[in-house]
Amino acid sequence: MKRYLWMLGLLAPASALLPSQLVLWTGMPIFWWSGVLIFFVLIPVLDAIAGEDGNNPSDVDIEAMEEDRYYRWCTYLFLPVQFVTLLVACWMWAFGDLSVVDKVGLAVTIGLVAGTGINAAHELGHRNERHERWLAKVALAQTFYGHFFVEHNRGHHVRVATPLDPASARFGESAWAFLPRSVLGGLVSAWQLERERLDRTGARTWSVRNNLLHGWSMSIALFAVLSVVFGPAILPYLALQAVVGFLLLEMVNYVEHYGLLRETNQRGRYVRCSPRHSWNSDRLCTNIFLYHLQRHSDHHANPSKRYQSLRACDEAPQLPAGYATMVMLAAIPPLWRRVMDRRVLAHYEGDITRANILPRRREKVLRTYPIGTNGTGASGAKWPTAR
Repeated sequence: MKRYLWMLGLLAPASALLPSQLVLWTGMPIFWWSGVLIFFVLIPVLDAIAGEDGNNPSDVDIEAMEEDRYYRWCTYLFLPVQFVTLLVACWMWAFGDLSVVDKVGLAVTIGLVAGTGINAAHELGHRNERHERWLAKVALAQTFYGHFFVEHNRGHHVRVATPLDPASARFGESAWAFLPRSVLGGLVSAWQLERERLDRTGARTWSVRNNLLHGWSMSIALFAVLSVVFGPAILPYLALQAVVGFLLLEMVNYVEHYGLLRETNQRGRYVRCSPRHSWNSDRLCTNIFLYHLQRHSDHHANPSKRYQSLRACDEAPQLPAGYATMVMLAAIPPLWRRVMDRRVLAHYEGDITRANILPRRREKVLRTYPIGTNGTGASGAKWPTAR
């Protein structure tokens, strides 16, 4: 049954075609903002109704599923739908009878689709097949985030859940403090990683072999062609949708590893990433739209696995809701801390020193959450469950 649900993932990019039709049918301009309504209202409601998946493929099933090309086409088809919606949006920005507010709403809707497109690029970018890796770069062109292809695979997966990783949020760090650190840190890291790779091969940094230049060139070409065809007036809206897209990605990054820290071994090196170093959610609806991204622990433990083969892990700390809901909570830091800080504490059995703590808040955090004994807080009360 679940096999055929994956095609529903194409509804995410196709949803950007809805605004003009909904406004036409209802006469209500609010539907230019339909992306916000779908991503942050409809999907959380469907998550609550559908509940958790709970269906893990067996070892025998995984071998067959990995070779089944149907699942690959579910991600391949995301790209043409994504770019058709972008073309429709450009036409509306250039020639539609829209107010500036309506155009901004449409740009936000398109940006949310582009952010979901980064997730499709994430899936494709992990593959060994050359054409899939190039498709990943194509998917990233709309958000001008081509460096993600390098940083995620060779940076984030190596340093995840450590203070060295700009995409791993720290305990006590708000999403709004995390975003500039992750965006800028990821960019700098990607450039350094690619420069080191090219140096090892004897190639120049500024050459056609530079993967970052591939991605950025695609973005420049895409934006240039669209501005020639539809006029330069669309450029502010193209820029806005790109920012919305990559900020959605970074907000998800914030959710995925908040406060989690890999232990060090006797030699002082970080242990291999395991399921306990990522937050998980097995909410069915969001998992379908994000190609099992919420089964994040298995993905980090086994990055070569394709999305359809990922399993829910019992040892992974669990989020109380799907990513769409958690992103909304992250946007309100006091609410986020109220929901998540106690779960980090529970995950580490009350020993907050085992968490990835924001350095400038470390002393305050240690005073606020003193260590008790036997997995208890200073008052002797047991910490709440992490689930």
